[in-house]
Amino acid sequence: MATVLAIETSCDETAVAIVNNRQVCSNIVASQISVHKNYGGVVPEVASRMHLETINESVALALEQAQLYWSDIDGVAATCAPGLVGALLVGLTAAKTLCMVHSLPFLGVHHLEGHIYANYLTEPTLKTPFLSLLVSGGHTSLIHVKDCGIYESLGTTRDDAAGEAFDKVARLLKLGYPGGPIIDQLAQEGNATAFKLPEGRVSLPNGGFHPYDASFSGLKTAVLRLVQQLEKDDCVVPVADVAASFQNTVAKALTKRAIKCALDYGLDTITVGGGVAANSALRKQLEAAAQTHNLRVLFPSLKFCTDNAAMIGCCAAEHLNRGHTSSLNIGVESRLGLNRVMELYQ
Repeated sequence: MATVLAIETSCDETAVAIVNNRQVCSNIVASQISVHKNYGGVVPEVASRMHLETINESVALALEQAQLYWSDIDGVAATCAPGLVGALLVGLTAAKTLCMVHSLPFLGVHHLEGHIYANYLTEPTLKTPFLSLLVSGGHTSLIHVKDCGIYESLGTTRDDAAGEAFDKVARLLKLGYPGGPIIDQLAQEGNATAFKLPEGRVSLPNGGFHPYDASFSGLKTAVLRLVQQLEKDDCVVPVADVAASFQNTVAKALTKRAIKCALDYGLDTITVGGGVAANSALRKQLEAAAQTHNLRVLFPSLKFCTDNAAMIGCCAAEHLNRGHTSSLNIGVESRLGLNRVMELYQ
């Protein structure tokens, strides 16, 4: 049962956690939201600088919270891909340095594999195979999880990721950043069926539609045109209704694809990971649809939906238990497919 200290700095959260197998011993997250909201989104250079300023303190706090010493740690892990290159370098360099100082094995972790493993933190008995719906600001994917490190991508977004669409629509409605939580909260006051919006479908050469791929750029444009038309007609834009209708449409599109994919591939469990996994409409719709089809659906605890190091530690512990480690020569990558996860290990 490996005990891993993990670092996550792929975007705008400086996170450090200690995980023993699938149990969280400590979980530190230094959020940068209050800074980036002034710019309406994440500024990579600012994110990197803030990681540098908080990484050492976060490591110390993780050890203190877990009441552990370096002699209790079996390995150190860090997210190495995908993500903002400058931000990733901070966490990766810190992790490698700690490994050399304390003579510990190093593990470079794929960020999306971490989101898959977030479900193990709340459901330790989860077993493969299962279908993973990964929905975040940068990714919207349906992944067939066959085993640790063995993944097959079955569906993706052809343009905007779901979380990215939330941020853009929130900006359009002048709601602020980050868009997901704001729209979710406002949607509770609105009518989800007030406006009919397109779910977005991906056409195939034979005239049909791809059953698992998604597209959210058209939905974003439809919201823009709706707002423009209301303003042209001198109407007060019912922001809560627009937010609720938009959120309902995204949840419906994701639910339809996830359920169909699970049924087509004979998978009886669907897990959800990423920031959009915290969305109330998605949780409600997917759970209801799964129950109708006798499928099990699992969501991580809300604190493990957004970027965190606990999920990275859980993933790393599984790899370390299987004898997988990474070279200290490994670098960072802004893009890396899940099908290449095992290239990170030796």
